[in-house]
Order: sequence, then structure tokens, then C-alpha cells
Amino acid sequence: QMDTGGWVEAKVIYTWNRFQGFEFSQTPDHDFGWMVNPSPAYSSPGFGNPIPGLAYEKYRSFWVYKTEHAEGYDWFLVDENTWVPSLKARKFHPDTTRPEGVEGDRWISVDVENYVIGVYEGGELRFATLMSTGRFPYYTKTGTFQIDRIYDKVTMQDSYEPDRSDYYQLQGVPWALFYHMNFAIHGVYWPSMLGFQMSHGCVNLTPGDAKWIYDWAKMGDYVYVFGDNTKGDGTQ
Repeated sequence: QMDTGGWVEAKVIYTWNRFQGFEFSQTPDHDFGWMVNPSPAYSSPGFGNPIPGLAYEKYRSFWVYKTEHAEGYDWFLVDENTWVPSLKARKFHPDTTRPEGVEGDRWISVDVENYVIGVYEGGELRFATLMSTGRFPYYTKTGTFQIDRIYDKVTMQDSYEPDRSDYYQLQGVPWALFYHMNFAIHGVYWPSMLGFQMSHGCVNLTPGDAKWIYDWAKMGDYVYVFGDNTKGDGTQ
């Protein structure tokens, strides 16, 4: 049954993404990340140096020991003589420095260039994961905001084109934290592309990750959104 009271036939057409990020008791010493698509591993930065028989699967996590730039991409050293490209991977850089405009020691950090989100409290990174952001021309708005509405589930509907050709309505969207007008951090039960741009401006998470942040968050918590929406690898 729909929120409007009507009924539709139930039919499974896909399953929701069960990926989940990491919870921390203290800030890690190294950058880290996840693959967002399968990729060969490489013996040095550059697509001409694959390691035979070694590949990293989608959503595999890794530590980042060094970053270099080659052939138009950042390359991450993830093991001895083992590199993966930012074309297929996203990096999280822990930064416990309180952002400008944030008061107190609690904030959510949204990096729109690298498609990662982090939760900070008490001077430590507490949680980090992959996300999706707004696609052109509905880029995720950057700036410092505060959470002003919290819902365990909510109906989302909107339209941005004059002829309303892009109208959408999604019922039962889980674990939603609104921080600026209709911009929200929330879970998605539809097919998701973590590490890429896919939304109308919201920050999309898997249901499990959205629930973690929902349980942690309070009204008034800060959301710091930074980076260049046009620069991320997900636009390519």
C-alpha cells in the first residue's frame, strides 16, 4: 500500500545495496578507500603496467600509502608495488580539523570530489563510507549547514524543469537528514551507484550506512559539504 492510500502490485525488480562503510574508535593513521568498479592492479602508476592475475573487486577496501598522478588520474599505492587508479576507486582522507563555520565537536563531512562521507565527534573520525551525489545540473550544494529535519522515512517529490518533465516521487525513503531546503542525506532502496553522481542533489547512501548516521545524528548537527562537483572522477 502506498502512502497515499492506493495500492500497486508488488514485484521484485532489484535488490538494495548491502555495502557498508567503517566505524572507528579512533582516527586511522592512513588514508583509505574503496573500489567502485572492478579493476586490475598495476605495478606502477599507469594503465600499461597491469599485474597479471591480480584484480581488485568492486567495493574492496584498501589502505592508501601514497598517491601519485599519471595519465590524467590519481593512483593509490595500496600494497607493495601495487597501485589502483582513481578511475575505479575512491579515497577517504581523514581530517579532524574543525571546518570553518562549525561550532562544537560534531559534524558530518561530505566530500563531493571523492564521493565519500565522514562523521566526526570529539576530535576523532567515527564513521566513513561511500556515497553518491547530485548529477549535472543538480549538483550537491557546497557550504556549511545544520540538520533541521530528521525522518525515519519520508516521501520525496520534486521537479526542477519548467515543464515538470523531471518530476519524481519516492515513498518510504529511509533515514533522511535534511540540512538545507530539500537537500538531505538519506538511504536509497533503488539501484545505487556509490562513488558517482546520480541524484537530484541529495547525498545517497546504502540503507545500512544511512541508518548508522541517522542513529548518531541530532538536530542542529553540522553538515560540511566541500569540493568541486565538476572535478570528481564520477563525472567522466
